[in-house]
Amino acid sequence: MKTTIRRMGNSQGVLIPKPVLAQLGLENEVEMEVENDAIVLRRPRHKARDGWAEASKALAESGDDALVMGEFGNADDAELAW
Repeated sequence: MKTTIRRMGNSQGVLIPKPVLAQLGLENEVEMEVENDAIVLRRPRHKARDGWAEASKALAESGDDALVMGEFGNADDAELAW
C-alpha cells in the first residue's frame, strides 16, 4: 500500500486506514521502531501485572476476595520453643 506523508502541525505523519487498524487490533497507541530501512508499528506491550491493582480492588468491592486455601495449619506454632 502506498500513501503520502502529510504535514501535521510542526510534524509530518501518515494516515493509517481504519480497516488496517481494525485488522491489527490497534486503537489509541502503537510502539514505533526503526528497523533497517523501515518504520515498524506494533501493539503496545503491556507491563507485567498491569491492571492487577484495579482488578484486586474490584474483587474486594464485590466481596469475592476471601482466602481460597484458608490459613496455614501451623499458624499456632509460634508459641513452640525451638
